[in-house]
Amino acid sequence: MAKEKVHINLVFIGHVDHGKSTTVGRLLFDSGNIDEQTMRKLKEKAQELGKGGFEFAFVMDNLKEERERGVTIDLAHKKFETDKYYFTIIDAPGHRDFIKNMITGASQADAGVLVVAANDGVNAQTKEHVFLSKTLGVNQMIIAVNKMDISGVDYSQEKYEAVKKEVQTLLASVGYKADEIPFVPIASLQGDNVAKKSDKMSWYDGPTLLDTINDLKEPEKPTDLPLRLPIQDVYNITGIGVVPVGRVETGVVKVGDKITAVPGREGKGVAGEMKSLEMHHEQMQQAGPGDNIGFNVRGFGKKDIARGDVIGHSDNVPSVAEEFTAQMVVLNHPSVITVGYTPVFHIHTAQVACQVVAIEKKLNPASGEVLAENPDFIKNGDAAIVKIRPVQPLVIEKQTDIPQMSRFAIRDSGATVAAGMCIDIKQKSMG
Repeated sequence: MAKEKVHINLVFIGHVDHGKSTTVGRLLFDSGNIDEQTMRKLKEKAQELGKGGFEFAFVMDNLKEERERGVTIDLAHKKFETDKYYFTIIDAPGHRDFIKNMITGASQADAGVLVVAANDGVNAQTKEHVFLSKTLGVNQMIIAVNKMDISGVDYSQEKYEAVKKEVQTLLASVGYKADEIPFVPIASLQGDNVAKKSDKMSWYDGPTLLDTINDLKEPEKPTDLPLRLPIQDVYNITGIGVVPVGRVETGVVKVGDKITAVPGREGKGVAGEMKSLEMHHEQMQQAGPGDNIGFNVRGFGKKDIARGDVIGHSDNVPSVAEEFTAQMVVLNHPSVITVGYTPVFHIHTAQVACQVVAIEKKLNPASGEVLAENPDFIKNGDAAIVKIRPVQPLVIEKQTDIPQMSRFAIRDSGATVAAGMCIDIKQKSMG
């Protein structure tokens, strides 16, 4: 059997008009991941709607409403393969209202491609997306400087270098190592340097966007971190008993391991022994990061555990927070956030109401510098350090310890209002 290709989640981000969807469509088409016939249909559809030239964007924007409005709304997932990797492309919308998808997109991404138009450069949305990507743990980034063909840019090296410098300054300001991040000048509509070398930019001798993507580092599998297995569902199966299901975030679990689930029904944790585990209906001896498993535990009763509980080894039990400190960004709140605000936090598989007990610092979202100590409120576009108290026991980890378990989104009245990560924890005593 051929060795399975390594899987990478790749998020495309950037301003709404900078050509993200077109770049993705061109990449999929030129790399042979979409056939001519599909492309021809999309081209006809585009012309019919009076949007000739938009056909590549249509590859991703496959919702009728989006085609008519010409805006990317939902997260479109597309698969695509190179000789080395198997990618899931997440096209995260650039549009303000759709930033909630950007959060779900970025928080599951291993790497990101930021598309910046050569004629427009860095703007507010670009800054916000870069800061969010850093906050949500997208550590590998590629910058595609698009629209090199547009009138006024005309494939000019000088224009490219100016935008590159501007973006590097932005990347460095939020904590990326800007000199390690690759830049590629492209024109997606024409296909220059996307999957095929362009003859229009003789001054650029680097790789195409496709080659750069294929050169990403394999995502580190956090097998050396402690076991953290958030529970998604719990089934009761006749003759077998309680079968919890979840995805291993970090660490490795083996049959026979002593494990503990927290908070558990009583909030005191519940201990047991891993009796069996299976994935895709096959019995396995062990599971690691990214594996979706169903398992049976000696010692777990039917009402002991529920969705949102997290399993770890009994000698390294997950952290249950009485309070935690978070760095977060307010994205889409109808008014302002003040002390006492108690929305629902979505953390791994848990959904728990949490109260803002203090707003310690207001930060500049583009650079992270402190703008105010103990402000009365924070609003859209603000970043802040806040103290949070969960209304019921909740598992969360510090970003510096287990980043995979530190990120959260805040939802209120059906919208994502903020996102962030835990930077410190006051642990609850489990006695």
